[in-house]
Amino acid sequence: MSARPSTAGTGAPAAPPQGVAAGMAARAAATAPAASAAADAVPLLDVNGIEVIYNHVILVLKGVSLNVPEGRIVALLGGNGAGKTTTLRAVSNLLKGERGEVTKGTIRYRGELVQALSPADLVKRGVVQVMEGRHCFAHLSIEDNLLTGAYTRSLSRAQTQQELERVYHYFPRLKQRRLSQAGYTSGGEQQMAAVGRALMARPGMILLDEPSMGLAPQIVQEIFGIVRELNQKEGVSFLLAEQNTHVALAYADHGYILESGRIVMDGPAQALADNEDVKEFYLGVAKEGRRSFRDVKSYRRRKRWL
Repeated sequence: MSARPSTAGTGAPAAPPQGVAAGMAARAAATAPAASAAADAVPLLDVNGIEVIYNHVILVLKGVSLNVPEGRIVALLGGNGAGKTTTLRAVSNLLKGERGEVTKGTIRYRGELVQALSPADLVKRGVVQVMEGRHCFAHLSIEDNLLTGAYTRSLSRAQTQQELERVYHYFPRLKQRRLSQAGYTSGGEQQMAAVGRALMARPGMILLDEPSMGLAPQIVQEIFGIVRELNQKEGVSFLLAEQNTHVALAYADHGYILESGRIVMDGPAQALADNEDVKEFYLGVAKEGRRSFRDVKSYRRRKRWL
């Protein structure tokens, strides 16, 4: 059962960290004029009522439905084990490697059913997943890692160099480290390399799994800023799974909250950020101020959607 968030919260939201507030303002300014048009358009990605089972017995996703409009950033939020990564793998058809399968529902990209396609065919159609934990080729240089992203494209040497320079424009730090072995670079540089590798395929949509995991706040802000820039300048759509609810909602246009394999709430990012339930259960902020885990350890009994 899905509960729509209330946009008329009575408590004042906590002040976001520096950089996040600017992200919220920029997203609101950029998306407000086109919000109604996006709602009427056929979504780029349409996931309708899917169920996912692992090992033929473990039901992980239970009727998950979501959509990503063209040229938008959509956040998939929730804690560990909620089903975020499984949802992304269902879209990118990477479930078989984990002995999982979609047993019900449909997944459409640009109106085409894509459940039977291989991951390579999906990449050719413009859907690329950046895995949780980066998964760079540690023994290859940063530049060689980027080049692997163009394996589905028949590019000349000049075109390949042009694509590399395009990636380096968004990630100047990678150009400085292009000859360094990826395994000896920082976590932030590896995350940038993973996103840059996806860009080499010229995707229409990037599935971004936990981009902030294990990174310093400053690097997280930098990466999310680049995601927003790619969205605005290149028109790349993003479906990102993220535990850092505050940052994700600052840069996303729309959000879905997953709990125990079900969508329990969705709405515009700003409405979710202002929602009292979201602030208490996912941001740790209640009407009376911030609360500790000990104060809300029995929170499951108080969630209205459970």
